[in-house]
Amino acid sequence: MTSNRYVITVIGTDRVGIVASITKVMADFNVNIVDISQTTMSGLFTMIMLAENLDEDFDLLSFQKAMDEEGKNLGVEVKVQNEDVFRYMHRI
Repeated sequence: MTSNRYVITVIGTDRVGIVASITKVMADFNVNIVDISQTTMSGLFTMIMLAENLDEDFDLLSFQKAMDEEGKNLGVEVKVQNEDVFRYMHRI
């Protein structure tokens, strides 16, 4: 069974509204934040979230596209990966 949890990373130059804009898209897709870490260093913004959606008909591709478009609008890079895929790619 595939996980309904997603790892979302956001990286780019810090500016006002990044968190608000990204979480708005998440709310539009009924994606809930399970855990979040965010920091800025010398003007560089980084955020990683573990998120989930429990809808059986969740369209991951549409969500990824919407998050990518919002990231482009904000001038940041946004990646959304299924938790299983993320863990597999980053195993030791």
